[in-house]
Amino acid sequence: MNPQVDAGQIDAHQHYWDPARGDYGWFTPELSALYRRFLPEDLAPWRARCGVARTVVVQAAPTIEETRYLLDLARNDASIAGVVGWAPLDDPRAAEIIADLACDPKLRAVRPMLQDLPADDWIATADIARGVQALIAHDLAFDALIFTRHAAALECFLARYPALRVVIDHGAKPPIRAGAAGFEAWSHAVSRLARFGQVHCKVSGLATEAAPGWDDDSLRPYIAHLLASFGAHRLMWGSDWPVLNLNGDYARWHASAQRLFAHLSAHERAAIFGGNAAAFYRAGATA
Repeated sequence: MNPQVDAGQIDAHQHYWDPARGDYGWFTPELSALYRRFLPEDLAPWRARCGVARTVVVQAAPTIEETRYLLDLARNDASIAGVVGWAPLDDPRAAEIIADLACDPKLRAVRPMLQDLPADDWIATADIARGVQALIAHDLAFDALIFTRHAAALECFLARYPALRVVIDHGAKPPIRAGAAGFEAWSHAVSRLARFGQVHCKVSGLATEAAPGWDDDSLRPYIAHLLASFGAHRLMWGSDWPVLNLNGDYARWHASAQRLFAHLSAHERAAIFGGNAAAFYRAGATA
């Protein structure tokens, strides 16, 4: 029996795409579980099963064209609370480009896909001041897609732009499959990033980083550290669907996260599973 849809429950991180568009360089037909169209009608049954009312849709290609594609989807779908798009922050015309994209009320943030850039310190060294100041001016947030190796550069960036709202995607991608070997460096990086008050963090993508057959115990130390670092008021749950399909499914991950946060108060759980995302992404109930 499906739970009643909770109007306040938001999936803070998922994707829609169509490979025929041709600008998703990171995945190929060999990734057969992902290499097809994923659209709102495909996610709707999973949302209904888990009681999730709305989602934040995140870019998957570093192109303005894909951002406009997602905004077009969002314009006619009330289940899309907002879009995290892409913009060329280092372009001399970045301020104009962002101002144009920001005319669409469903654009909530920008994500430069830091994990895929050749220079791990790009976020600290690139000429992106015009683009970042435009994000701040238009009240847009910044999604940071990072691994542990990007944390030091991100710290420099955060110190430089304290007025910018930032959320770390996928808990900074902890090396769960490596076990204890990678935990110390990751946990230290997370703790340092959490010192910046403008930073939130998504509890998403953990199933993808885990070994096949993961369970609550596999994920518990990582979720416990994220909670200890950021507190319930700066965490937001996300599915990372359909990437999640590589190592799990929507209902399994949602149920696991619900259990792993079951010890918190009802108010704290409501914040993690919707309230924090609504506030961070300026996605009110009528958005």
